[in-house]
Amino acid sequence: MTTTTLKLLALVFMLIDHIGQFIPETPIWFRWIGRISAPLFIFCVIWGFSYTSNKRKYLTRMYLFGVGMAIINLVINYVFRYTYVSITNNIFTTLFLIGFTIFLMNQKEKKYLLGFIIWQFISTFLCLMIAELIPSVPYILQSHMFYGSLFGNIMFTEGGPLFVMLGVLFYVMRNNKKAFIICFSIFTIICYFLVRRYGYHMGGFFSYFVPFADYQWLMIAALPFMLLYNGKKGLGLKYFFYIFYPLHIVILYLIGISLRQ
Repeated sequence: MTTTTLKLLALVFMLIDHIGQFIPETPIWFRWIGRISAPLFIFCVIWGFSYTSNKRKYLTRMYLFGVGMAIINLVINYVFRYTYVSITNNIFTTLFLIGFTIFLMNQKEKKYLLGFIIWQFISTFLCLMIAELIPSVPYILQSHMFYGSLFGNIMFTEGGPLFVMLGVLFYVMRNNKKAFIICFSIFTIICYFLVRRYGYHMGGFFSYFVPFADYQWLMIAALPFMLLYNGKKGLGLKYFFYIFYPLHIVILYLIGISLRQ
């Protein structure tokens, strides 16, 4: 399978997942199937990032789309705040943070990576302070995820630190198929036990460490597809994903809230 084929498969699984997320009374197995999409997108990004000739441009584009998606979420959540149904989906920022972390890991001077780690603590404080601790901030700007995208914070992003860690793991193990299988399997098992032990039971800020449902372990089903990757790019369709992602989320969200009325 080429990168394009894997991306299209990920899009299909993601669409099924988001139908289950936004459309009421949808079978739970829609969400189960959707667990396959994120690992496939992450897998495609680490290979795309490895092959791209202009990594800075690649990261800049991903960051800007992440901020753009965060603004869309912010506006829609404010306009339809009376529905109590919100959008937090923003895989762009997660993929940007994975790529940026890998970029820093490959720099000769490790001070940049150290600076990024320090920035995570600073930006976490900023996200909390602006969204919660400053009374004068309007309701529309009281969103941790918005500032997470703006500041490049791994805590307040879709999938949280564990998804960023998964992307780094994929990158490190990408040329060793056996190690890749073992590490991804172990990672999935760890996620299963973390969700069962902590998950949403942690509550408040700490829930961002493990922001998954208890069926997140089903992402292991993405492994056979990744093992079929042939190292080729395929047709590309670079901007199709960038357009499809926000468009389908907004459409499904609007359909969902109309059905709830």
